[in-house]
Amino acid sequence: MTECNQATFRFAAHFSRRVEAGFTAGQVSSDGGALLLRQVDGRIRLLDRLTGCFSDGRDPERIEHPVGEMLAQRIYGLALGYEDLNDHEQLRSDPLMAVLSGKPDLEEPLAGKSTLNRLELSGRTLRYHKISYSAEAIDQLLVDIYLESQATAPQRMVLDLDATDVPIYGHQPQRFFHGYYDSYCYLPLYIFAGDQLLRVRLRPSNQDASAGAVEEVRCLVEQIRRRWPKVNIVLRADSGFCREALMGWCEAHQVDYLFGLQRNQRLCRIIGAQMHQAYLQHQTTGKAARLFAEFEYRTHKSWSRARRVIAKAEYLDKGQNPRFVVTSLPAEQWLAQDLYEKLYCARGEMENRIKEQMCLFADRLSTDEMKGNQLRLYFSALAYTLVEALRRLALKGTEWAEAQVDTIRLKLFKIGAIVRISVRRIVLQMSSAYPWKHLYAHTFQVLRC
Repeated sequence: MTECNQATFRFAAHFSRRVEAGFTAGQVSSDGGALLLRQVDGRIRLLDRLTGCFSDGRDPERIEHPVGEMLAQRIYGLALGYEDLNDHEQLRSDPLMAVLSGKPDLEEPLAGKSTLNRLELSGRTLRYHKISYSAEAIDQLLVDIYLESQATAPQRMVLDLDATDVPIYGHQPQRFFHGYYDSYCYLPLYIFAGDQLLRVRLRPSNQDASAGAVEEVRCLVEQIRRRWPKVNIVLRADSGFCREALMGWCEAHQVDYLFGLQRNQRLCRIIGAQMHQAYLQHQTTGKAARLFAEFEYRTHKSWSRARRVIAKAEYLDKGQNPRFVVTSLPAEQWLAQDLYEKLYCARGEMENRIKEQMCLFADRLSTDEMKGNQLRLYFSALAYTLVEALRRLALKGTEWAEAQVDTIRLKLFKIGAIVRISVRRIVLQMSSAYPWKHLYAHTFQVLRC
């Protein structure tokens, strides 16, 4: 790309006035709303505790960029929409980013792309890679943030499990082709409680969607029950997690489950009468018809016992649409229709939460080690945790209460601001034309309280 030294750009005139532009405003930021994220972090203490999950083997007398400063720089950068380390070659001189990162001397630059890259390649034994992290500590931190967000122990909590594809385009480690997604990809496992992310685990795609789920759920349940010993925990997932190992573990540890069940000819025969009745209703009314049934069901080989199955016998304009779920929840607590429509179908919201991870660049997994890619996945998860805390703590009851991450970023963080630094003050002069001043003021007041 040709280097541009032009100082002034002259555009078409506006009636009798000339229209000119130039990069002459001095220290101007496009992220004037980012200080709200800093305020949120002061409430949940995410970045301070995250620093404790890392060990730094560098010589303390030669450290120019502390680990905590680099972590803040990277996670705030993701939350603000800067996906690549290359972006930080310019951001390292941004005084607002220095404020967010906790840099004492605002005249000094932040870490550059090479330094941040060495952070992301944690755990290597090479000469310049002396920073490592504990995955177990980060896992516990994500759960602690959730537990602390609840004023009292809930009577019941639902854990949503799902796997998604992250396409890979190079020759990253454990690269496999996945037939369902028709691409080379990773298959990370996500576990949410409502909107809050509790676990993210990077996995290769040459395995079942439920691989490792028992181990991840065991650790989660143990940590949750240390705080809330009497809480009723329900696992909810699609048919990819309907496996004997996971259901058997739940039954042995007083954890309920509600999983989709892949349909087969035997299941469809069982609800043949209900499906015929739905067909007759559809022929009479011309509208979609659905009926519900429940029964005890056991597979010929894979299940160790009979379990409660709920069936939806639905007939649409395009034909039959039977659906099945298997659950440990008793009929006395949940009628068949309510269980399916009110509890199981609510898991669709998890799809939106996973999409938000991609808005925070969770698909940028291009390092040549799984541990480095897992760390990048953690960074996106932590950036999501920060933005979700803002939504939960400050935007509740507003028009952005259910806004997704990219909407909040665009409307609340991307505010043009002139940054003025003096001996005693750092002042952001934000655009007077910003259309959502009232919501910015509301968010600030809530977080300040």
